[in-house]
Formats: sequence, structure tokens, C-alpha cells
Amino acid sequence: PQNMSFQWNDHNGSFHPDSAMDFLPDTQLRALQLQRLRSTVERAYRNVEFVRGRMDKLGVQPCGIRSLDDIRRLPFMVKTDLRDTYPYGLFACPLSEVVRLHASSGTTGKPIVVGYTENDMKTWRNVVMRALSSAGMHRGDIIQVAFGYGLFTGGLGLHGGAEELGATVIPISGGNSERQIMVMRDFGVTALACTPSYFIHLIEYAAQMGVDLKTL
Repeated sequence: PQNMSFQWNDHNGSFHPDSAMDFLPDTQLRALQLQRLRSTVERAYRNVEFVRGRMDKLGVQPCGIRSLDDIRRLPFMVKTDLRDTYPYGLFACPLSEVVRLHASSGTTGKPIVVGYTENDMKTWRNVVMRALSSAGMHRGDIIQVAFGYGLFTGGLGLHGGAEELGATVIPISGGNSERQIMVMRDFGVTALACTPSYFIHLIEYAAQMGVDLKTL
């Protein structure tokens, strides 16, 4: 909203303007959510045969979504649906508009494929940036991204959002715990992105190396 302004003072006096979305008054937030819900339902119904079939079976039309409560009328989607439509059955745009593909590991069968348009990429970077900002990160932080890079979305997702925030990104990827701790110590890392279980492992591994992560 154009008429909204915010003043925010954190420890370095900075506030990322894109974070303003996270402070919307409830009435404006719900209005925006309804607008986007209706737009998403209309787009999916128009472009995705699988979704259209499910909605038609329930007798639900996009024009029938008049409030946020109407989300209850929409059909559920379960994980097997994502596999059954492999690889591109749920895409709502031509493949020529997709600029990146990611996928799950596929250990339980066919992988789950996700496609991103150029606008999707901008949205992805923005929401990750807002998440990092809400956790206290800011320009000047040095973040070590220890998620895997590749078809898994973790590494590249955190990477893009951190750069959008203006932080310094170390794309170290996963594994090699000794090197992780060396870089963490030598590069002056102030933030770490990884799974909770791997972070616990790094704490224990650092202790074996005689390094107390609390001192870094």
C-alpha cells in the first residue's frame, strides 16, 4: 500500500522497506489475502486441468470464492497428487515461461517437480528475505548457507533471499563439518542456514575440535 510508512530502529538503525508487508493492519492484510486467493484460484482453474476437474467435481467455481472462509470449499491436494502429475501436470503456465526447475530427491518414487517463472523467482527471494529480516538479520551479516545446492530448493532459496537482504553469502553447501567450522571461525560468520539436526551435529563436532561456537 502506497500510503503506509514505517519507522523502525534495530541495533544498526536499518529497516528493509519490503518488510512493511509484514506489519499490515489486519483489515488490509485480509483484503490482500482475499485478492490473492481469488487470483490464484482463477489462474489454477483456467490453466490446470487437474485442479479444474477437482473443483468441477465439488461444484466450485472461481467466482464462488467471495471471502477467505470460502477456502474451505476448495478441494484438498495430497502429496500423491504431486507425484501422479509428474513432471509438469500442475504447471499453470507454458514451460517456455519457466526459468528454473527444482525437484525432490524422489526416494519414494517419482520426484516432485516445481517450476519457477521469473516473477516466481522474485517472489521467492522476497519472502526469504522477509523471513531472514524477521529473524534479526540485516545488511552487514555474513551468512553461511550449509544447505545443499542443486535440485533441492534449500541452498539456492536461502542464498537468493540473503543476497536480496544485502547480507554477505558464503555458499558452502552441506557436509565436510571440519571445513564448515573453519570457515565459520575464519570468515567471521554471524548467521548459519542449515537443518536443525545438522546444526546440532556441528555443535558436537566443534566441541571435539576444541571450538566453542558461542565464542564465534
